[in-house]
Amino acid sequence: IAMASAGRDERAWVRGAQRGSASDLEALFRNHWPRAYRAAYLVVHDAAAAEDIAQEAFLAAVRALDRFDRRRPFGPWLHRIVVNRAIDWARARTLRREVTGEPVLEHVPAAPELGNPRELSAGVVAALEALSPEHRAVIVLRYLLEYSPGEIAGILEIPRGTVNSRLRRGLDALAGRITVEEP
Repeated sequence: IAMASAGRDERAWVRGAQRGSASDLEALFRNHWPRAYRAAYLVVHDAAAAEDIAQEAFLAAVRALDRFDRRRPFGPWLHRIVVNRAIDWARARTLRREVTGEPVLEHVPAAPELGNPRELSAGVVAALEALSPEHRAVIVLRYLLEYSPGEIAGILEIPRGTVNSRLRRGLDALAGRITVEEP
């Protein structure tokens, strides 16, 4: 019942935001900001960039609200924008490193306000950082944001088989990189 109520609230907020209601827009932002920021951070591993990416993605979503189908959930649509922007940012960072010789982060900065009950160890964060942005995105969407492979395919607008392939390759790469910390 709580999920149905949340869905009705979200649809009402989208309708209101489409009509220009600042309070409905604020409710959408409050409801979706934590996961949008978390998705961006887990792809780019840079708190300031994640905040910028999530804000820009939210603004892009607001600008495109007139084209949004209210029968669909807002969250996956927003996450598609966030994750695609985060992948682009991560690719650009990789290119900058190749061109400028900028070192790979030796210390991954802590992410404020992830709101994740499952805390990620430094080893997991470092292993995620080592993945390609495409593999990192599907791992984050599947295992940290808990989308199904079919939902991920819709969010990223790629075939489900590609999602499954990226998940398998990403998990294989993670398995070789994650170090188990002794208690």
